[in-house]
Amino acid sequence: MRELSFDGLVGPTHNYGGLSPGNVASIASGGRPSNPRAAALQGLAKMRFVHDLGAGQAVLPPQPRPSLTALRQLGFAGTDEEVIARAARESEHLLRLCSSASAMWAANAATVAPSADTGDGRVHLTPANLVAMFHRAIEAGTTWAVLRAIFADERRFAVHAPLPGGPHLADEGAANHTRLLGAGGAVHLFAWGRSAWGTEPGPTRFPARQTLEASQAVARRHLLAPERTLFPRQAPAGIDAGAFHADVLAVGHGRFLMMHELAFADREAVLARLRELGGGALRVAVATERELPVADAVAAYPFNSQLLELPGGGLALLAPEESRENPRARAFLERVVADGTVTGLHYIDVNQSMDNGGGPACLRLRVGLTDEEVQAMKGDVVLSPGLHARLVAWVERHYRDRLAPADLADPALAREGLAALDELTAILRLGPIYDFQREGAS
Repeated sequence: MRELSFDGLVGPTHNYGGLSPGNVASIASGGRPSNPRAAALQGLAKMRFVHDLGAGQAVLPPQPRPSLTALRQLGFAGTDEEVIARAARESEHLLRLCSSASAMWAANAATVAPSADTGDGRVHLTPANLVAMFHRAIEAGTTWAVLRAIFADERRFAVHAPLPGGPHLADEGAANHTRLLGAGGAVHLFAWGRSAWGTEPGPTRFPARQTLEASQAVARRHLLAPERTLFPRQAPAGIDAGAFHADVLAVGHGRFLMMHELAFADREAVLARLRELGGGALRVAVATERELPVADAVAAYPFNSQLLELPGGGLALLAPEESRENPRARAFLERVVADGTVTGLHYIDVNQSMDNGGGPACLRLRVGLTDEEVQAMKGDVVLSPGLHARLVAWVERHYRDRLAPADLADPALAREGLAALDELTAILRLGPIYDFQREGAS
């Protein structure tokens, strides 16, 4: 098995709408002009860097934005232009919500279990319902369609529907899921922020998004061994500091886990159980509040780095430039490398994403696949130099280099976006995955 990072292509409406309470960077950047072209090219540069390291890399397409489907469901009628104009006039905030390019953060797209871990020997994928935030909840249907198009072979893949149940089963995807390796096989950590029916005191400043009940449901769906599945609770203090997902303060791969002491509520019990299951092979790097204050961790996102297993062995750590620029975050990462588990530290510029609260790890969904399973995928989504060049040229043809929130009311932006996505599905050979394509064919 090898791991492919499925990165979300940044959409043409990438903007700083300030839509995500609990995401410190998103709120701080709200209202500023963005650069969709730069954002998409930064994302593609990261993908090419991962590919050139020898790690597996693939792409997920953006979603149609503004979501005219959602706007019509909310009562805005007429032509596309009339829908956008009326939404801008009557509820500018709803237009911003329906125009968010947040699907670029593919760590929230789904939760994945590789075939080696599941009871039926298939790869299981559950698209996240993302019900905690409206602008993200409208992603679930398209994400499901995209994953079904790519992983269409039901003999090898089980692509489930998003969880039902509204806020009681709020699921934020793989941003709260970590797969590690122990002595007897894989260990799955499903972090959660609140229990739908529990009475535990929660965060007081920011909302807890993932529920325990959603995490348990996904683990059951994926037919994971209960004795090797853990459900650590996010520390409320970490959430209140801006760790709205577990991957803001923890990242793991294989036999290595890197975390802040405020990642999990019962940190010592979690680590003791992991060491027990790991058979002594698990390496853990913990940053204390004294070494790396949580405010610095949230600002610089060192734990939202990518851990990449290299073909020749060893782990590479792909961190945002902000972690290099923050002295405490940089010192912590350098300590981790000096300890020997991580063999290479690389910094990458994804500033356009970081300013909206998404680091390198937010931009990718990790999918473990055998060579046969890779061959069974549909479409042209595994990155190659040729596909990278085609996608760069596509971005440069279609994307604007400046976008202010007020520009979302421009009907031309919607037309540009739909034309770009129609062309993209041909590049990726995915067929009519979008509502507007299927409606146009009927």
